[in-house]
Amino acid sequence: MNETTEVRPGQVWADNDPRSAGRTLRVDSIDGGKAICTILTNSSDEQAAIECPPGSLGYTPKDTRGKTTRISLSRIKPTRTGYRLIEAPELEPVTVKEA
Repeated sequence: MNETTEVRPGQVWADNDPRSAGRTLRVDSIDGGKAICTILTNSSDEQAAIECPPGSLGYTPKDTRGKTTRISLSRIKPTRTGYRLIEAPELEPVTVKEA
């Protein structure tokens, strides 16, 4: 069965791509076919490089936490190189007035 999840602001998604293992994003808004996201955590490899003593790697690794990125909604799905939902905000109750 192919299950789909609606992408909504406030959700937190984890990157499934093995090259970005450990990276998480929060959806801030939806703009057409794109999710506008804030990076919450670096990939595990990038974070390990950031924590190395300065100068030991021969380059300065980039800390992307807090950076905003745009991701196509078609990529935000549980595939090998897509994303998986790890946290969703509770929906606010809706009050329906009877006529």
